[in-house]
Amino acid sequence: MADHEQEVARAVDIDIDGTRDQWQLANECPLALVYHQRNYAVMLASPQDLTDFAYGFSISERVVSDASEIKSVRAVPNVLGIDLHMEIDEKRLERLDLTQRRRHLVGASGCGLCGLDNADQFLAKLPKVAAVTPAKDAMDKAMAAFSSHQQLNQQTHSVHGAAWVSLSGDIIAVREDVGRHNAVDKLLGARARAALAGEAFPQGFLMVSSRCSFEIVEKAARHNVGALLSISAPTALALDKAAEAGLQLYAGAPGGIARF
Repeated sequence: MADHEQEVARAVDIDIDGTRDQWQLANECPLALVYHQRNYAVMLASPQDLTDFAYGFSISERVVSDASEIKSVRAVPNVLGIDLHMEIDEKRLERLDLTQRRRHLVGASGCGLCGLDNADQFLAKLPKVAAVTPAKDAMDKAMAAFSSHQQLNQQTHSVHGAAWVSLSGDIIAVREDVGRHNAVDKLLGARARAALAGEAFPQGFLMVSSRCSFEIVEKAARHNVGALLSISAPTALALDKAAEAGLQLYAGAPGGIARF
């Protein structure tokens, strides 16, 4: 599927101390996730890399156990935004109760947990991951190069980024979104799709341009990510959940990169 063409940034006139200029504003729109004609959630997201988002979100939410269970993805524009229609494996669908699991509220761009229908999803134990220990030089290299790979943020100065980084510190792929959790889903969805196509990303780690909150750790664990590097510190809950999953957690600190 080709992602539905939507404006990801819009130029507006601004006034800076009496001087007229232009500023690019990031767009966000309601993105409805629909499985076999059953509404599951509505997220506010940047309207790009939608197929990646569909895969990443579906695995993060445990709607599917792996990318092979997604059979098709189709983006359909509506008056307010985009409907993202997905067909999944029939046997998997039979084992799910999407009515029970679905989100009844809009997931805001700043929150990856909004609208969860019951607390069990929030408290669910995370799976153990294959831990990875990146070298300090590799993390330093990736941090220094990160901003130059965030093309939408260079235009708008208002979106988050998630990157997959090889153990040598090379940035393999980047995805961006107004929501940090959406950027992570897009990036991990791209990784899952690459593996499905026989073009697996090299061994490495996830890097995010934001603080490390619980939902970022949860998504990483659901995708068997062994290490996570964030620009700023994790929350206490994020640290506890990372320990539960065996995920190595790192963050930028005044003196360099901290390991938690």
